[in-house]
Amino acid sequence: MKTLEQEFAKQIYDQVKAYGDLYPKEDLGKNKVRKQYGSMAHKLPILVRTAGLTQALAFVDSRKEPQRDLLKHIAGVVAGCEKDEFLRMSREAELQEYVYLTRRTMLALKWFKRFAQSVLEVEATDEGDDRGGS
Repeated sequence: MKTLEQEFAKQIYDQVKAYGDLYPKEDLGKNKVRKQYGSMAHKLPILVRTAGLTQALAFVDSRKEPQRDLLKHIAGVVAGCEKDEFLRMSREAELQEYVYLTRRTMLALKWFKRFAQSVLEVEATDEGDDRGGS
């Protein structure tokens, strides 16, 4: 039997590794995509803590595709659903469910942040151009 941490770590590693393979660091244009994804992985835990889960997710959904890719990955890991369903869940959840969803999301974000550093080689100080929508 595996812990939730182990399950999240494996799923997230696989997702981040596959994303990194799609966007190689050597290709400058694709490296920018890696940085946008990784930069949001670093910023999102702070945003969830300061603005709340629903506002943070809505913010990410308003960004460019690399950030929305992160949101899709989070939805799959945390809730086993598509991005839009995850957004709906965060908006409509009762307090106890909202707290549970927030805790699971924060646990997953810890792994997204770690793998953004180790797999994608994106540091917290790296800036992806995450302004504006697509």
